[in-house]
Amino acid sequence: MKHYPVMLPEVLSGLAMRAGEVCVDGTFGNGGYSDAILRSAPCSVIGLDRDPNVAPRAAEMTAEWGNRFRLIQTPFSKMDEVGLKSVDAVVLDIGVSSMQLDQAERGFSFMREGPLDMRMEQGGGPTARDAVLYLSADELTRVFQVYGEEKRARHVANCILSARDSGDIVTTADLADILEAALGRRGKTHPATRVFQALRIFVNDELGELYKGLCAAERLLKPGGRLVVVTFHSLEDRIVKTFFRRRAGEVQGGSRYAPEVKNTGPAASFTLPKRSVTKPSKPEVQENARSRSAKLRVAVRTEAAPFEQDDRLLPDVISLAELEARL
Repeated sequence: MKHYPVMLPEVLSGLAMRAGEVCVDGTFGNGGYSDAILRSAPCSVIGLDRDPNVAPRAAEMTAEWGNRFRLIQTPFSKMDEVGLKSVDAVVLDIGVSSMQLDQAERGFSFMREGPLDMRMEQGGGPTARDAVLYLSADELTRVFQVYGEEKRARHVANCILSARDSGDIVTTADLADILEAALGRRGKTHPATRVFQALRIFVNDELGELYKGLCAAERLLKPGGRLVVVTFHSLEDRIVKTFFRRRAGEVQGGSRYAPEVKNTGPAASFTLPKRSVTKPSKPEVQENARSRSAKLRVAVRTEAAPFEQDDRLLPDVISLAELEARL
């Protein structure tokens, strides 16, 4: 399938790269953003990705752009731990890439039969299969409710437990069949969609990585540096929106459940050129259906010190470490 860098004109506008500047592409993937950024101005790009399968594409980029591009294999949540100096811009395209979805052996999609894996790094840690085999009904319900916003999460969890008692769940097709039997076919959306999304987010700790990545970008960006984030899920966008508003000094939060109040804390570490979210154009959605849920937000770094990291911004769900301890 053709690779489409989502909301590319809007991303380039938000980054506003100039000659001699350095941009971190925190989600390199197939290099769509990196290539376009390098063509937009005589600047440099440092690509980051935790997926080792991007190496061949990165080698092509290096051959074409020379010392203006390099790849570091690392999660973007650790961008300030890999020896980089302060940079002028950071872009994050959150979520699974079309390249990963289209590879059956990665186990991301119920549309292509493969092992029930879903790990972006592939180097260790629990898989989606481990989650469905070893999490309790309550834990699976919480994962499906929070990360997938699945209304029948309890029913789905119970059906998975019944299925694993009578036989193994090995492939994406095994799980998709269970979900279709549990939920039935209604409308155009496949019944497995929300559960597969929830498992992918859980297995890769995507929300935790997102929040840590935002904090890392805050520490790495120069004053005047631009942070551009594209999300595809309401939970992701909520984290980015709340992070930006707090860092801009608009609100502060006490806990997951306490209401936000006007900020009286540290000086704002970001300004917001635009408070509202930017969505893809109608022509883009018509050309690339995967862009339809995309949302873009931009923030500009001030000279103020970074805020302290506060993980209370994240939803309360069982951690990967707790699952790994059972394996």
